[in-house]
Amino acid sequence: MNREACNVTIKEVSEKYHISQDTLRYYERVGMIPRVTRTGSGHRDYQPDDLSWVELAKCLRSAGLTVEAIVDYVRLSQQGEGTEAARLELLRRQRADLEAQRQQIEEAMTRLEQKIARYERLLA
Repeated sequence: MNREACNVTIKEVSEKYHISQDTLRYYERVGMIPRVTRTGSGHRDYQPDDLSWVELAKCLRSAGLTVEAIVDYVRLSQQGEGTEAARLELLRRQRADLEAQRQQIEEAMTRLEQKIARYERLLA
């Protein structure tokens, strides 16, 4: 794709992904996304690959990965071949953490449903 044809600004990315411009700059500064493509004047010019990294960072943050874990994942990804096992292990650990969280949420939901049912019977 022609670089000029994409020309997606940080403002547009911020609006599209509901992430503040400051957060996008932070993601880039700490390494949660690789360095974003720049125009000749130095302004961010998000390309499809850049947008994919933003989407992934947002997804991984929503999944509960720490900033450090995401930075590690990005670093490993940029190193390329030979890091697949480490990336897989990182993702497997996160999946296990999410499973534990889901179990806790399910237990809390069951308890809440019991309390709601009790009060509904009481007030009926």
